[in-house]
Amino acid sequence: MSELQDVVVAVTEDSAGESAGGKALPEASGLARGRRVVLGVVAGAALMAVGGLLATTLVKSPAQVAAETGPPSQGPLTAEVERRVLAQKVVMRGTVVADQSVEVAPQPRSAEGAGTPVVTKLPLKAGDPVAAGQLLAEVSGRPVFTLRGTLPVYRDLKPGATGDDVAQLQQALRELGHGTGGDPKGVFGAGTKAALAARYKAIGYDPLPAVADGAEVLKAAREGVRSAEWAVEDVQAGGSGGTGGGKAAAPGPSASPGAKGAPGAAEGGKATDGGTGDSGRALTRARQALADARAKLAAAEAADGPMLPASETVFLGSFPARVSAVGGRIGGPVSGAVLTLSAGELVVEAYLKEDKKQLLRAGMSVVVSSEVAGTDARGKVALVATERSTGQPSGGRQNGQPGGQGGQGDAAQGKGGGADLGYRMVVRADQPLPAAFAGQDVRLTIESASTDGEALVVPVTAVSASPDGQTLVTAVSADGTQRRIPVRTGTSGDGYVAVTPVKNGDLAAGARVVIGIAPREPAKGRGESPKPGRTPGRAAGRPASGPGIAAGTGTGFASGAGTGFASGAGTDAAMPGTATGPASGSASGTGLAPGAGAGAAFGTGPGPTTARAAATGTAGGPA
Repeated sequence: MSELQDVVVAVTEDSAGESAGGKALPEASGLARGRRVVLGVVAGAALMAVGGLLATTLVKSPAQVAAETGPPSQGPLTAEVERRVLAQKVVMRGTVVADQSVEVAPQPRSAEGAGTPVVTKLPLKAGDPVAAGQLLAEVSGRPVFTLRGTLPVYRDLKPGATGDDVAQLQQALRELGHGTGGDPKGVFGAGTKAALAARYKAIGYDPLPAVADGAEVLKAAREGVRSAEWAVEDVQAGGSGGTGGGKAAAPGPSASPGAKGAPGAAEGGKATDGGTGDSGRALTRARQALADARAKLAAAEAADGPMLPASETVFLGSFPARVSAVGGRIGGPVSGAVLTLSAGELVVEAYLKEDKKQLLRAGMSVVVSSEVAGTDARGKVALVATERSTGQPSGGRQNGQPGGQGGQGDAAQGKGGGADLGYRMVVRADQPLPAAFAGQDVRLTIESASTDGEALVVPVTAVSASPDGQTLVTAVSADGTQRRIPVRTGTSGDGYVAVTPVKNGDLAAGARVVIGIAPREPAKGRGESPKPGRTPGRAAGRPASGPGIAAGTGTGFASGAGTGFASGAGTDAAMPGTATGPASGSASGTGLAPGAGAGAAFGTGPGPTTARAAATGTAGGPA
């Protein structure tokens, strides 16, 4: 160290002398170069220190990575106790359909030599309105038209028929302006025949006769009555002649072949008491025959006239109706539904499984939501069927009963089986549903139960059972203390359940109850414990290894165990050597040693003299 001090002193004296005499400019130039070198080395060391510090923020030890990625500690998840009205709701899907839907698949009566029924006229298309009495289609030259009524037609209505279906026909004809005369209600008489004939004439067709050869039957019956009347006249004329003069009366032109002369005329022109008795019996028989003939004529006249075939009419409950679909085409065979008609207000139809059927009943409130229209409508459950339905939904059903009209096949009648649809439910809106809802798949929210006013409500996951069978909720106080509270449960819905504490005051609105276990966030800024010789974490106090820099004022040097020597001339002195002690050495100032490796100590003097001492070695201790 004395050699270094001699060098520094010499350099200082030479520099001072040359400055005073204006000489030794080369030496001054060398001193400037030395200063630049020192400043460059200091700047590089500072950059290395900053880079090391930045590296420590990005590089993590395996222990710290494991600590940060390990499973977090667990904690309770809580929810607030609410006081409100709780409703139990059932949410499902339904289809908007007409209250009455009828498939029209007429099967006209086959005449002799007739082939497969074909559609010969189809004046309507899907969406068209339909009025009462309107022509729907023509099949094999015969019309199919509508009438108002709720009772499906199930038989041909002929003159002389009686029943509720006849009364329905009479009412429908009167609504269209065709009077039924003096026919009693439910009796297909002469007035009803005239009204039916007028309806057929209005749509441009002739009605089918109730009796195929009715004209011939009626003619024969009328001739029988006339003959019976003549026979009675002949008997009366013959009896009068025998009684008054005892002469046989000649057969008149109106005598019937069976008269065989005037009854009561005695042989040889003399009347006898026996003749008088024969005349009376003949007259009685003739009158009986006349009564029978007149009865046959009345029956023939009653049976004669127009009929209403079941295949030619469709009864709908309300008008105007709509054509929902057209399945036939002109010239095509009648192999299914030619038309599907919808009548009445729009309702929502759904099918329930066994579990939901137990929850729902007629009269419950419903919210009908249309995602397409973006609107809601309120209504009530109108019907929950007690028997399961099979087949196609809404196919050929009217007013909740399987069926259809116009000669539909078994499929339309609900026969022949099919898929199990469940229990049919019908929802009727409080106000008529918009026409845009027709055919839509809508959401039904049904309020199946609700609390009687406001009640304490907790999530269903907050309720548990103790080993002794008590129903509990676990309340959490502000300091984290947990307390189990026995409760009684009530209505549930939407994931919540109404509870009543067994002991009044144990639970109140605003309290928090445990509903599960949730992950707890790991502590921020938590690092690895300091361990000598390891790469540091982000927390302060970790060991640092790597290059170190110690800077201070005055003459700087590095001291440590080992040997060092200085060699060189002029203003710079280099001191390569080995330092096994701390990098800060005996230099006064601050030291930064972020990593293992070479360490350097630099000092800057306050005067014009600058010296640099470099020491290479290993820093094994803390910086």
